[in-house]
Amino acid sequence: MSALTRLFSGPMDRAAASGAAGAYGGESGPAAAAQPVSASVRAAAAAAAGAMLAAGALHAVWVFTPWPLASRSEFATAVVGVTESELPSGPLTFAVAGLLGAAACLVASEARPEGRFVRSPVARAGLWTVTGVMAARGLGGLAASGLGLGSAPAEFRRWDLLLYSPLCVTLGGLTGYVAMRTRRR
Repeated sequence: MSALTRLFSGPMDRAAASGAAGAYGGESGPAAAAQPVSASVRAAAAAAAGAMLAAGALHAVWVFTPWPLASRSEFATAVVGVTESELPSGPLTFAVAGLLGAAACLVASEARPEGRFVRSPVARAGLWTVTGVMAARGLGGLAASGLGLGSAPAEFRRWDLLLYSPLCVTLGGLTGYVAMRTRRR
């Protein structure tokens, strides 16, 4: 194995390449080695985790300020689709930020051989839950905003169709791809 390959591969990749013992038992050889994680899976996980971390950080910022909008009223209309009096509380917004951060960590850990939760059933269920929640939010938002369902303001619907829902569908797809490609074989 070249020095460059060793530099850019994790311990599990090197173990799989050399035929060393796998992560799921004491047997040795290529059949027992954990499946290496491909570059495309790592890229998908990095993109999804990065976007979720950014969204989580933005939610944390929104507890204190309506940035990038000028007022809480504009923020409520364009970002949340409600009136200012109906905005979610600070603790609830922090909870969303925390959940997005946890989802980002989960997705990133599943694509890193040395950082996995050994693909535990709980981590796998969490990964599929993130996939389902993101896909449901994205597809539901596209349907609701696209068909004019509900009472959301026109500005919110426009942003929901242009940004919020497509981003959620993309994150659901990337997370689902990571879940499918990192399952135990």
